[in-house]
Amino acid sequence: MLSLVTGKSRVRPSAVAGLFYPQDARQLRDTISHLLDEAVPGPGDATPPKALIVPHAGYVYSGAVAASAYRRLRDSGASISKVVLIGPSHRVPMRGRAMPSVDAFETPLGEIPIDVDARQRLRELGLAGLSDAAHAAEHSLEVQLPFLQVVLPAFQLLPIATGLAPPGQVTRALEAVWNGPSTLIVVSSDLSHYHTSAEARTLDEQTKVSIVARRSDLSDEQACGSCGINGLMEVARHKGLVVEVLDQRNSGDTAGDRSRVVGYGSYALHAA
Repeated sequence: MLSLVTGKSRVRPSAVAGLFYPQDARQLRDTISHLLDEAVPGPGDATPPKALIVPHAGYVYSGAVAASAYRRLRDSGASISKVVLIGPSHRVPMRGRAMPSVDAFETPLGEIPIDVDARQRLRELGLAGLSDAAHAAEHSLEVQLPFLQVVLPAFQLLPIATGLAPPGQVTRALEAVWNGPSTLIVVSSDLSHYHTSAEARTLDEQTKVSIVARRSDLSDEQACGSCGINGLMEVARHKGLVVEVLDQRNSGDTAGDRSRVVGYGSYALHAA
């Protein structure tokens, strides 16, 4: 998939609209608004999150779980102008971390400008390279964008696809673009894959315990976005962030066959 050129800008067009989420803009916005309204609200004094961990399946499967995280973002009144979005590369095998070279990402809800300053910083530090191929058809990052567009008025985006990478490398990349409260970190990850619903609940409970304990040793079998989660957990320990479990279910609970499910969890990280 090639980037589109609009005027002088290069844009990565949506790749999974109509597959993972509605392609019609009004239907998409209505779907997300309904999911947000149906999500369980957080406590009245909810602290604005610094980071979120959210699932990335089709909205019919994981949208309700993801909405619990984005509702916290909306309800807390967080003032976000930049989003660092990190998730696994499903279609392009790779080592390290890759950012796109384009100027914007597009969804049916419009274009999102790339944070070119943050991208340049990671390149200068040798913490991430450029690869449009890694982003062209990747759904793990794209499915988060419409939610962010609905709950945030406007923001710049730094999308990072991860391949094989030690947690420490991801940690350094996140710390380099961590910034203040106006920057949100979003890690995109599903949990266990293709177990029975009962087995998945047991496995995902163990994963939840590790995430709440801010451990950095999750495997790909526990979470497909383990590289991003492990790197985030190292930063969370260094900065004294706490992890709050917002929702945890699997596709057998939402819209699928209970004999072969995918696990989903949403978590918010914030200051103690």
